[in-house]
Amino acid sequence: MRRSITSGIWLAWVWVLCVTLAGQQQVPKEAEAIKPAAEPAKESLAEAPPAAVDPRTYLIGVEDVLLIRVWREPEHSALVTVRPDGKITLPLLGDVQAASLTPDKLDAEITQALSRYINNPDVIVSVQAVRSKRYYVTGEVNRPGAYPLVTPITVLEALTLAGGFRDFANKKNITVLRGNQRFKFNYNDVIKGRNMAQNITLQHGDYIIVP
Repeated sequence: MRRSITSGIWLAWVWVLCVTLAGQQQVPKEAEAIKPAAEPAKESLAEAPPAAVDPRTYLIGVEDVLLIRVWREPEHSALVTVRPDGKITLPLLGDVQAASLTPDKLDAEITQALSRYINNPDVIVSVQAVRSKRYYVTGEVNRPGAYPLVTPITVLEALTLAGGFRDFANKKNITVLRGNQRFKFNYNDVIKGRNMAQNITLQHGDYIIVP
């Protein structure tokens, strides 16, 4: 009789221990289930340096990325991309024409528009990324691809930015395609100072083909 009681007590103790351990293992899972999801990071204005464009002469184009900063008015500042219709959307002002304007001209336009709502607004317009004007280098160069046309650049300079030539490149028979036009470029002549007129300044959409 005493053994039966002792065995019963022992079994009951084991059962309680198992339940307790199971509950302890379940707590982290339950806690994890009710743990609030991490708050998503808030998008902030870009801190990357602006593109090296001349704000007095560069003409803003479609797909260019602009940073509009209004001093001490962060709610009216914005990082925007020029839409296909040439406009950007700004807080308080709505749609504003940007394409075909220089950054300085757009700065003046936004400043004048904001003056109806803010006393003496201090506006800075900078081009963060040039995407509207590009040239392309393809063929036997080390870094083929599309390049932003930020400032005036010659064929020779573009080939240098493309990392130079691969081993079997035909440096004497390079072609620049511009729409229906073709321009020949002999690298060996140019670096020797001969026939420098062929070292033309690139335009938007030009293709440099190195066979």
